[in-house]
Amino acid sequence: MPHPWPADTVFTRLELEPHNRDCPHCSRRLRLCDHRHRRLFTFDGPLHLVCKLAHCPDPLCPEHYRTVSPEDEAAIALPRWIIGWDVFAWIGHRRFARHWSVTQIKNELADTYTIKLSADALEDALRRYQTMVAARHSDPSRLAEEYAEVEDLVLSIDGLQPEKGHETLYVVRELRRQRVWFAESLLSSSAAEVRRLLEQAKDWGERLGKPVAGWVSDKQDAFVTGIAAVFPGVPHRYCHNHFLRDLAKPTAELDSHAKVQMRSKVRGLRELERQVLSERAAAAAAAEPVASPDSATVAAAPTAGPAAVAKETDSAAVPVVREQASANDTGAAAAAATPVSNDTGGEVVLDYCAMVRGILNDDQGGPLRPPGLRMAEALTEVRASLQRNLDAKKGGPQRNA
Repeated sequence: MPHPWPADTVFTRLELEPHNRDCPHCSRRLRLCDHRHRRLFTFDGPLHLVCKLAHCPDPLCPEHYRTVSPEDEAAIALPRWIIGWDVFAWIGHRRFARHWSVTQIKNELADTYTIKLSADALEDALRRYQTMVAARHSDPSRLAEEYAEVEDLVLSIDGLQPEKGHETLYVVRELRRQRVWFAESLLSSSAAEVRRLLEQAKDWGERLGKPVAGWVSDKQDAFVTGIAAVFPGVPHRYCHNHFLRDLAKPTAELDSHAKVQMRSKVRGLRELERQVLSERAAAAAAAEPVASPDSATVAAAPTAGPAAVAKETDSAAVPVVREQASANDTGAAAAAATPVSNDTGGEVVLDYCAMVRGILNDDQGGPLRPPGLRMAEALTEVRASLQRNLDAKKGGPQRNA
């Protein structure tokens, strides 16, 4: 289905024709027989691509029914694409290098470059990009160049399962060059399926002509038996990350309990955000011009806004700051740091709330950097920042938060 271009779209017209105009069979001069029109999104603006098609004029020539396209067309966009290579590469880089969501990419293209693509079109482009990157990454000639100076290989295998009952994604990596060789989703984690992946890794090593010096895994039974069968005599070591994680299980349980305790004390973020947004909406409503020409009504309008705000929020124009020693007042101090009646102050409150929510939702971290410890350190920094703002508000030294 063709893309619905707006009627007022201004296109840049570009005409292409084949470079080689000689028939490869009879050497006759190819004759232009048709034109193919394409409209593309590029970062230089909408492009109207006109591709001149040619064929051999001799009806008896076997190449008569073969149409020749311009060679330069593929350098601008592949067939049936509505985006150029520049937009395609930009989309892939933002998704896989910067981890942008499809919604973020869609909005950025529309706002900055006036390129309006649907989510389905973006997802289709991302699938193509991922396929191309995987094909280039596993290209035998590129692998041979990458491992030309490597004497031996150290391989690792691990399985990633998003939830119970879902497919497990098994990934095989080479640790000398820190390179993912291949990955495959398996419905079953049986020894036979895992062994097939190990045999594929063995084929890759044989193609490179490099011996496998060792394997690293989490010592699952399927890994242990499979590596022993496919790579006899090759050392198989326990992954240090899994080893530390198992060793630190008692500490991890205490860390998890500490996270639960901290989350139970830091409350009221949503209420603070609602208060700021409601007061901002009331202030905006009070600032709107009154339809009645009565000057008395117009004069009374500004005083009605704050009164309504105060009634709705049940708070004063400048909230009272209350200092408490527990982490429970982290969000409350955020609202008290600045008057919510001021737009800038409201933004500060919302920023603090967003920051605290991000800290509470951060579960990343290995056994050497427990997430609960990182959460406690981050909340301590937030509290110190709030205290600096309070000290400055009371007349103390002016320091940045």
